[in-house]
Amino acid sequence: MWETVELRELRVFLTLAEELHFARTAERLHLTPSRVSQSVRGLEAKLGAQLAHRTSRRVQLTSFGRQVLSEVGPAYAQLTGALESLGRTARSVEGTIRLGVFSGPAGGPRLLELLSAFHALHPECEVEIVQLRWDDPLDQLRTGEVDLMVSWLPLDQPDLVVGPTVSRGSRALAVAPDHPLAAREHVTVEDLADFRVPRYDGWPRELHEAWIPATTPRGRSIPYARIPAGERGALEIATRVAQGELVHPTATSAGPYLGPFELRFVPIKGLPPFRSALIWRRGSNEAKVREFIRVAREVLSRRAPRTQT
Repeated sequence: MWETVELRELRVFLTLAEELHFARTAERLHLTPSRVSQSVRGLEAKLGAQLAHRTSRRVQLTSFGRQVLSEVGPAYAQLTGALESLGRTARSVEGTIRLGVFSGPAGGPRLLELLSAFHALHPECEVEIVQLRWDDPLDQLRTGEVDLMVSWLPLDQPDLVVGPTVSRGSRALAVAPDHPLAAREHVTVEDLADFRVPRYDGWPRELHEAWIPATTPRGRSIPYARIPAGERGALEIATRVAQGELVHPTATSAGPYLGPFELRFVPIKGLPPFRSALIWRRGSNEAKVREFIRVAREVLSRRAPRTQT
């Protein structure tokens, strides 16, 4: 039955072998003498031999007990030392944090502020920015490919935690310079029913509805073109918008991320401002991740995020 021996039983026996006294052993381990005796008896049963002779006044190891002490004692010390070292490593804020970012506007200037604050506190911990795949960005977080992510909202996923807001800003419709809507002061969601918009493969449904609703408030369907997710998809959108084939509801600040094309960004009325947030797996307990979340809460709560233009 040696396979069922527990570390706590070995600890009790090894302490008893040093003290040779049940009361002193109990005091060192913050146990009762009866609990010490019970633990030693259990260990003897599992090993199949007596470890100590007991009297009312003294404890004396048997020859088997001395053998266990000599062979198990050093191994126990090595094992507990290794576990203690691993525990310190797990609690330390060092190594690399992989932070997935959905897009440039999702991060915004406050992400740089957060990264600077974290690095100032923990220069030994590197934060690696990872461009999330657009086909299934949440999968990278769930599988541990990234430790945290900055994503557009809303997200309603029971296994993920939505943390502090990272960026927010106004919404606009990207159109070609000669598009019929290009000269408008603003457009509405109803206007989208007259043109085709992009729809990414693999996006969570709630994100699609928030960014590009399937219907207008009056119930008109908004036609769409399916776009492959990823960098190729983003380039395809920019190209087709520039050619007048699509209009693209996006963030006002997205211009630099839509390639070298000359586009117009017309404000959209009827859609709420966009918002992104820090997201992590529910139950994440790595020290470096917990510390990054703590710093993020502190930094991002200092003042209301400014509107991006």
